[in-house]
Formats: sequence, C-alpha cells, structure tokens
Amino acid sequence: MTARVTRATLASTVGIGLLAVVLMALAAAPYWAGRDGMRLLIEAFAYLMLAANWNLLAGYAGLVSVGQQAFVGLGGYVLFACAIFAGIPPLLCIPVAGVAAALIAVPVAAVTFRLRGAYFAIGSWVMAEVFRLVASQISPLGGGSGISLPAGIVTGMAHSRQAREFLVYWVALGLTVVILGLIVALLRSRHGLALTALRDNEVAARSNGIDVDRTKLLVFIFTAACTAMAGTLIFLQRLRISPDAGFSVNDWTALVIFITVIGGIGRFEGPFVGVVVFFVLRETLSGLGSYYLMILGAIAILVMLRAPRGLWGFWAERTDMQILPLQRRVRF
Repeated sequence: MTARVTRATLASTVGIGLLAVVLMALAAAPYWAGRDGMRLLIEAFAYLMLAANWNLLAGYAGLVSVGQQAFVGLGGYVLFACAIFAGIPPLLCIPVAGVAAALIAVPVAAVTFRLRGAYFAIGSWVMAEVFRLVASQISPLGGGSGISLPAGIVTGMAHSRQAREFLVYWVALGLTVVILGLIVALLRSRHGLALTALRDNEVAARSNGIDVDRTKLLVFIFTAACTAMAGTLIFLQRLRISPDAGFSVNDWTALVIFITVIGGIGRFEGPFVGVVVFFVLRETLSGLGSYYLMILGAIAILVMLRAPRGLWGFWAERTDMQILPLQRRVRF
C-alpha cells in the first residue's frame, strides 16, 4: 500500500475561488465603497495583517507577546523619519520600515527570548514601553506630543485627494495580499511543518530534531517586519503619530488578541473570521460607550469557554474544513 501526502481538498479548492472573487471585489472598492467605506476597509486590512502575524507568533510558535505594538509604532516612526528627513517617498518607506524592524528584532529577541511563558509576555510589554519612552524623547519627531506628516509630502503622493485615497487603498490591499501570501508560503514550507509541530507539541517537536529556538527566532523577525509595515500603513492613513498612539497596547495588541482568539488561534483562517466579527460588533455596538468594551469582554470569555480554539477552530474540528490547502493529509 502506497501512502502519499496531499493538501488540497474540495473545500480548499472552492475557498480559493471564493477568495479570488472577494479580492476582485475589493480591488474595485474605490468605485463602489465611497470614502468612508475605503477608510473602514483599510482599517480592517491593517487589523487583519496584525492579527495574522500575532497568530503566527503565538498560535504557531508559542510566543505569546503583548508587546507587538512596539513594531507598529516603530513602523510609523520610520515612515515619518524617512519621509521628513531623508526625503523618501512615503510609499517607499513601507519596505524600509520592514527592514528596520527585522534588524531591531534581533537584539530584542536576544533579550526577551531569555524569558519563558508569562515572563516572556511581560518582557515583551516592557520592551514596547521602552520603545514608547525612547520615541517620546526624540524632539525632531515631536517628542511626547507627536508630529504630523507635512502637507507637501502628502500632496506629493498624487495630484488630487481622491487619487491619494485610491492609491493608499490599493497599496493597503496589495500589502495585505503580499503579507498573507508570505504567511501561506511559510506555512506550506518545511518551516511551516516545523511550526505546525510546535503548535501541536513543542516537546515532541524537539524530540523529532526540530531546531525550536531557531524557528522561533525566524518567526519573531518575520512578524516584526510585517507588523512594522502594517504600522507604516496605519499612520500613513492617519498622517499623524505620537508615542501614545503609536505604541498603544490597547489598539495594537489587546484588540488584535481579541480578534485572533475569537476567530481561532493557531488557524490561518482564524484572523479572517475574527476581523469580521470584531468590525460587525464595533460598528453596531460602539454607540453604547463603556458597555461596548464590556460586551466585547463577555463575548471573548464566552467563546473561550465554549470554543477554546475560536469560532473557526470550533467549525473546522467538526467539519475538517480548510479554506486554503495548508494542512498535510496522508492518503493511501
């Protein structure tokens, strides 16, 4: 009897087709969504990128970080520094921010990787606070009060406001597709197999010869770069940054964790579900003031009690469904 490993299923084939249709509809959004709709979609893209990277970091590599806002803020400040002082076009600052974050992630990992479990989570938050305090001391970038992107740089991006909005939207969509595509490529590679083994059982992964520490370092650097590029996009849309906004643990980590946990941690599809649920709840309940946050907390607790692997994990465990062909299956 011959065994072979396959990934594709009927559900994943249909899923790829549906994703292609959705992508084409999103590409045409500037012509049907309106200005407010595009801003909402860009925000959704940013949270999807952040959640997908945090899911890769915590759900697969087991690095539960509450300090990823460090790289969001870093990406934003690299954008402003490069655009204002180096004269680099804002859109070209996006890959520059990714490279800068990847380089800075190496010494950050050298410090935080000495910690384990809850200590790593606390250490990552402390490191993010260090980033915030350092940013507040850089007076050329506004110090503690922050800085706005000069009007000349903004208007130089395109000939009209509408053209700039269209351009930023398409860049946001393109960056989202690229980052998610890189995550898919990673999960389909031999490193992805190692990450899947890590997700399921770290001790067993070590016993099977997987270099766990090296794999975690590579994922940490990769997610730092992608998170910084998402941060660059966020503050390119906002056109202003401050230490409190750039390194906000609530906006860039707490909500991202909520999205990932609700959708399904350790599942590629989880952040997609989580983003949809989060934005539906926010748009319908945000008028309730403080009760809105209480409702979000109650929903998170309910999901964790009833579906510890998130909504998509709960569904996938019962249907064996995957949208993209990532899971390896042995066929005889």
